[in-house]
Amino acid sequence: MFDSLKDKLQSVFTGLGKRGALSDSDVDAALREVRLALLDADVAVPVVKQFMDSIREKAVGAAVLKSVRPDQQVIKIVNYGLTEILGGDATPLMVDVTPPAVILMAGLQGSGKTTTAGKLAQFLKTKHRKKVMLASLDMTRPAAREQLRMLGEQAEVGVLPEDDKQTPTQLAKRALQSAQLQGYDVLILDTAGRQSIDDGLMSELSEIKALSKPSETLLVADALTGQDAVNTATAFQSRIGITGIILTRLDGDARGGAALSMRHITGCPIKFAGVGEKLDALEAFDPARMAGRILDMGDVVALVEKAAEAIEEEEAMRMAQRMAKGKFDLNDFLTQLRQLKKMGGLGGLLGMLPGVGKLNKQLAAAGVDDSMIKRQEAIILSMTKKERVSVALLNASRRKRIAAGSGTSVQEVNRVVKQYQDMARMMKKMGNKAGAAGLKAMLGGGSPLGAPADAGMDLEAMAKQFGSAKGGGLSNFGKMPNLGGLPPGINPNRKK
Repeated sequence: MFDSLKDKLQSVFTGLGKRGALSDSDVDAALREVRLALLDADVAVPVVKQFMDSIREKAVGAAVLKSVRPDQQVIKIVNYGLTEILGGDATPLMVDVTPPAVILMAGLQGSGKTTTAGKLAQFLKTKHRKKVMLASLDMTRPAAREQLRMLGEQAEVGVLPEDDKQTPTQLAKRALQSAQLQGYDVLILDTAGRQSIDDGLMSELSEIKALSKPSETLLVADALTGQDAVNTATAFQSRIGITGIILTRLDGDARGGAALSMRHITGCPIKFAGVGEKLDALEAFDPARMAGRILDMGDVVALVEKAAEAIEEEEAMRMAQRMAKGKFDLNDFLTQLRQLKKMGGLGGLLGMLPGVGKLNKQLAAAGVDDSMIKRQEAIILSMTKKERVSVALLNASRRKRIAAGSGTSVQEVNRVVKQYQDMARMMKKMGNKAGAAGLKAMLGGGSPLGAPADAGMDLEAMAKQFGSAKGGGLSNFGKMPNLGGLPPGINPNRKK
């Protein structure tokens, strides 16, 4: 997400960080690089101009603080500018109205509108505890209604029964009546997609809107189409009026031009971002938090939210009690791997941590990715119940059998066992010496990645702290204390 823009901005800030103090020429040079980075990211020219005018004014008038590095001062100013471009404050979805609250979904064909309708239904059901009904008004695309019905079953929400004899307007009227009679809180209307701004379909959409009187009219736009998505949003805004935008495939958008241009050009807030294919891969869009991700400042709020969703309270208590007693077997190790997968995988988790962007390329080059976690899980699942509790049983023949059963090598099995043993020793030490206090520090009471709470320590310093005496840097990354679900033993220097 925003990878190319993030890399370019980081190179600008890194150069500033090497200077003792900033002169006017330094500021001008840095802002010029920021402007080029935004233009390269396919951000609309008017948006770049307003952004540069805004941050230049603040950069010139900024007081120089001795306790703050020059790059940090510029980052603060750029962060403020990005937040303003993205919309300032987050705009919540208007669903707390007299039920049923109607949400009208619109967009071009191929933008992911029907899938997004299913994701939104699940989001409202799980996050807002709303009773949701889905209704397909798409009579043009083959199997569109069947697709929405299947999504509704997966999300366990209501779906309006199909009727080939009714027009989209008649279906909308029946859906509204059905939602009222059955006591639904929210009705989501999925309309027909458009290959372009089609006058006939736009008139149909206007009729449906006039009939249903939606509290939200949301445009679903593909972030990967860049400025085309912005032009589409402008056209829909002028023809039917929209109250918000959902950007799909934002996780695959390396440039980010659509997201950064959309609010300024259309005047409509981005309300949600699609960040994956699964039903739960829909995030409420928060401009301040998104700006933090772009600048590699992390998104700790989203990290905590994902952890709260993925980790059940009873399971967390059970794990904490076992760790406090110094007990930790391969079943516990497997639980942590699964919690990590629920939180979006290793890449998604690291992307929310401040400063980790610097290491992402090193981790990727070393093969530290979600496929590694899948292999570790397969290895543990290939063990018997007794072997998971007592690794002492794992002799050479058993390890060979486990490797064959998991589709891995004996070396990988040995590596997982070694990682587990290192973690188990640490758990025992924590339980014996520090008790509850040590456990709290290990599970997140300390600073990121378990490093000492030193505000001046950056991630590279942390990596060196945990590196080998030979200057391996990240060679002992896997020996870092656990990060609330991050599997131990992640070693970027290992070979596949």
